[in-house]
Amino acid sequence: MQREPDEYAESVLDVVERIPPGRVMAYGDVAELVERGGPRQVGRVMAQWGGGVPWWRVVRADGRPPQGHEVRAMEEYRVEGTPLRPDGTRVDIRRARWDGRST
Repeated sequence: MQREPDEYAESVLDVVERIPPGRVMAYGDVAELVERGGPRQVGRVMAQWGGGVPWWRVVRADGRPPQGHEVRAMEEYRVEGTPLRPDGTRVDIRRARWDGRST
């Protein structure tokens, strides 16, 4: 494991830092905005260096929070007012998705 994030990781982390409270992006959305890699590469960056950014705002394509961090992520969603699905177990991605441009 690298000690410092490389240029790609820095780009991913920059995008994640810009996601507004109450909004989310899927791993693949982040990769598209960075214009490199894919969901797995974004996931790897988040696993290694995501602790310093609002990691809970990056979700799976179906709105499920990051694996292994569901409880903490759900707490953050409630605090931020992130739209959730009626069952309360995942984000309503259609309503909460951020396009990377608007705020």
